[in-house]
Amino acid sequence: MAAARVLGTWSRNAVRLTCVRYFQTYNNVHILKPQHVCSVGYPLLKSSQPRHSLRTAAVLQGQVVQFKLSDIGEGIREVTIKEWYVKEGDTVSQFDSICEVQSDKASVTITSRYDGVIKRLYYNLDDIAYVGKPLIDIETEALKDSEEDVVETPAVAHDEHTHQEIKGQKTLATPAVRRLAMENNIKLSEVVGSGKDGRILKEDILNFLEKQTGAILPPSPKSEITPPPPQPRDRPFPTPVSKPPVFLGKDRTEPVTGFQKAMVKTMSAALKIPHFGYCDEVDLTELVKLREELKPVALARGIKLSFMPFFLKAASLGLLQFPILNASVDENCQSITYKASHNIGIAMDTERGLIVPNVKNVQVRSVFEIAMELNRLQKLGSLGQLSTTDLTGGTFTLSNIGSIGGTYAKPVILPPEVAIGALGAIKALPRFDQKGDVYKAQIMNVSWSADHRVIDGATMSRFSNLWKSYLENPAFMLLDLK
Repeated sequence: MAAARVLGTWSRNAVRLTCVRYFQTYNNVHILKPQHVCSVGYPLLKSSQPRHSLRTAAVLQGQVVQFKLSDIGEGIREVTIKEWYVKEGDTVSQFDSICEVQSDKASVTITSRYDGVIKRLYYNLDDIAYVGKPLIDIETEALKDSEEDVVETPAVAHDEHTHQEIKGQKTLATPAVRRLAMENNIKLSEVVGSGKDGRILKEDILNFLEKQTGAILPPSPKSEITPPPPQPRDRPFPTPVSKPPVFLGKDRTEPVTGFQKAMVKTMSAALKIPHFGYCDEVDLTELVKLREELKPVALARGIKLSFMPFFLKAASLGLLQFPILNASVDENCQSITYKASHNIGIAMDTERGLIVPNVKNVQVRSVFEIAMELNRLQKLGSLGQLSTTDLTGGTFTLSNIGSIGGTYAKPVILPPEVAIGALGAIKALPRFDQKGDVYKAQIMNVSWSADHRVIDGATMSRFSNLWKSYLENPAFMLLDLK
């Protein structure tokens, strides 16, 4: 049950005193319009809109409410508890972070809908929580009686007032900042945020803590490498004592959850696809020079410029010529859907496993706009905060496995897509120019996989050649940019 508050509105009209009561709930705001009013010394009359000065008083709450896990969307029925930001006995306010949960598609931070005290946590870390089931028990905060005069004015629609009141209490902060505040017993509502839209930053918490305690937090010490003291030459080296190794480790069994669970489902479906492989090498010498020229310009705009924006834009230009590679097939491969948008996925290796967010509508983005979006996705991916929208809707995928190592790969198609490319590491290798002279070339290998049910080898080869030409001669991309 949501907490209720009763507002008494008193109005003088001639010699009669009328009392109107409004009821509202904080979970989903409902206004119960009164059908009658009570009148001193008169029979019941129909109510009218109050217009005069009013006084408000809050009533005591103190009621334990079951906070249930809401529907996250995308058909998700269960999630894994990855981190609790509160513990039993903690006091929370509306919009304070309660916990972080992870589905097989994204991580989501659950926030409180009430002010009160945490009485019970229903799950431990890594437990499976189900949508619609209780997540925590929270005792709603008992409000002290208070009165305030309101300027004489026509009655305001209470649904609008309530929305503004709740919205005014919202605090913007990352889970890391909320955790720092919780560890130091700091209420976020008391901290003034210096970030965009009032977002509370780590520096705001530290400054607040310094003002409260007068202590300055020392910077984290950096590890210093100290050389070992020189040993005298005449000092004999001790002979190591040989002892049989003792291994105390035990096998560990754990359930497959989160992104791993999604990978099991996707890769099992990929086994039904007959993969066709195609490999080639690309000379990126000219692109390396161009990127070095543009990096200072991008940095001046606050963007880190890698090679990936060029790879994605060249792929999009190629998909315009070979739309079959930007298509999808149904489960039984009875129909093909040609996708209008080029939502190109980027395989990312994170601490939580492999994730593939995608850059939406690459066909209408500039190289710089693609770089901006990649920066955003990489930042959220490293924090585990990618949304379901970022992780769904892909139509074509590139895997930059070369950033870790390796040259060739055998990428696996992500159903219902029909093609994927894996990019190897860029290496300086000797090559011959058109005159037969040896020069230092920047070489990258690319490995393609295509669904051989709908894509033949010639189509994959022609697409690869076009993509390669754009990268080996970046100026060619200008001719086809729109």
